[in-house]
Amino acid sequence: MLFSYIARRILLMIPTLLITSALIFTVMELPPGDFFETYQAEMQAQGERADMSRVEFLKKEYHFDKPPWQRYFYWLWDFVRGDFGYSFEYQLPVRDVIGDRLLLTVVLSFLTIIFTWAIAFPIGIYSATHQYSWGDYGLTLFGLLGIAIPHFLLALIVMYFANIWFGLSIGGLMAPEYLNQPMSWEKMGSILKHIWLPVVLIGVTGTAGMIRAVRANLLDELEKQYVTTARAKGMPPGRALMKYPFRMSLNFFVSDIGSILPAVISGAEIVAIVLSLPTTGPLLIRALQAQDMYLAGSFLMFLAILTVIGVLISDLALAILDPRVRLQGGASK
Repeated sequence: MLFSYIARRILLMIPTLLITSALIFTVMELPPGDFFETYQAEMQAQGERADMSRVEFLKKEYHFDKPPWQRYFYWLWDFVRGDFGYSFEYQLPVRDVIGDRLLLTVVLSFLTIIFTWAIAFPIGIYSATHQYSWGDYGLTLFGLLGIAIPHFLLALIVMYFANIWFGLSIGGLMAPEYLNQPMSWEKMGSILKHIWLPVVLIGVTGTAGMIRAVRANLLDELEKQYVTTARAKGMPPGRALMKYPFRMSLNFFVSDIGSILPAVISGAEIVAIVLSLPTTGPLLIRALQAQDMYLAGSFLMFLAILTVIGVLISDLALAILDPRVRLQGGASK
């Protein structure tokens, strides 16, 4: 049954991704004009002349002389074959533009996720098992503040006080001399020295929200009859907590995997801009602003693919974690 379920879900992914690709391409085509018109307008605003021979060559090479529906099928076929197109803004293949930015984004995102889990789960468990204590009230206040303050605003506040109090200009993921340099041990060391601040700033909001979610779900499970029965039978409190109610309270966490995977490569875009982080988030925003359609479209398709994969993983993990969840509906006999 498991293999047939996975095969059925994978088959459903194909039309889902086809519809998504059509929507992405349509949205990219909706704004008037294209990258080449934007490029010519920018050159004129700067008092320079655009290289029209290059513009005409790129238009013909990437089928901008054809109707949009034909360009869609060219783009889709190339994407399936692993050719993600050409970034007109950076004058490089999309694969080369993403390059190191994708690696840095994945490292930053995974460290942020680990930081969030390491802080949120212990605090959420303590808050739920010490309900209405002073510790619970204090942690609740921390959680509400973390949810209320956007992380990009927190980044601006930290940058301001770091400059006022210590005369420091914080930002970036590495020392300036390592920018645009190939990866090395020295560059990795510089990244590790700089990465902790964006990890904390980005993770604060996610940590605060997860603390509230862990607390609420665990409180709901602690009030159920099976917990009372386990305690009445003399099960040690720690085991009675972790084996049953905590495991059941993780359903919300597992079901959120579908959003975690695309977040790993998209990163916190606004915080990345504020802190001048060389990640993929600002790259995507710039591609959308410049109508660099192959870069933006390929990036959005990566996010869509990771989303459907994440949803499948979360559904399978839920079925393994919680015996009350089944891979297919219907009453059991």
